[in-house]
Amino acid sequence: MTQLHQHDLAVRMAELARTVAAPRSLDEILSGVTMTAKELIPGVDAAGILLVGKGGSFESLAQVTDLPHLLDELQMKFEEGPCVQAALDDVIVRTDDFREESRWPRYSPACVEMGVMSGLSFKLYTADRTAGALNLFGFQPRTWDVEAETIGTVLAAHAAAAVLASRQGTQLESALSTRDRIGQAKGIIMERYKVDDVQAFEMMRRLSQDSNTRLIDIAQQVIDTRG
Repeated sequence: MTQLHQHDLAVRMAELARTVAAPRSLDEILSGVTMTAKELIPGVDAAGILLVGKGGSFESLAQVTDLPHLLDELQMKFEEGPCVQAALDDVIVRTDDFREESRWPRYSPACVEMGVMSGLSFKLYTADRTAGALNLFGFQPRTWDVEAETIGTVLAAHAAAAVLASRQGTQLESALSTRDRIGQAKGIIMERYKVDDVQAFEMMRRLSQDSNTRLIDIAQQVIDTRG
């Protein structure tokens, strides 16, 4: 890696680090990662991110062009491919030439038909589980080397950090919303039945247990009957 290239990489990594901490949407941050991959890694003609959702579902995000989304759909259809393999199993999945790739007998010919000859996918890690994969595609075969893998690994780490921060923020918002609704329901019960907050909470807890209903759902029912 040349000194100039190292400097460019360091500058872009610093910019991406700031975006993770800044108040931007997850899609904006991930789009920055894929665009940076296209700029810094020679031979990247398309890039995208495949996220793993609950129950093993997948979500295609942050595409530089529509091509990664189309390729992700093919992988979902065929239940095979490098992006899924990187998201669930291997850390780095590299294909130098899809015309010679035998791991995915249905997906590989479809890539060639769409003009994609090479692919490079990186697993996104979070603290508790795999988040998905950063996926790069090229129209030329035998495009990438160890340097490309190194840069892609760093970019994948930034993407994983953004996903983790987003999930933690969503969990915090959900927890605050739950606390607020339970508090609101307690206030309604206290006023309606002239009890204190401990007794009001105990009433909701008992109802939740007896009816096998989540406490937050009981709270919402109380709020809904306020009128």
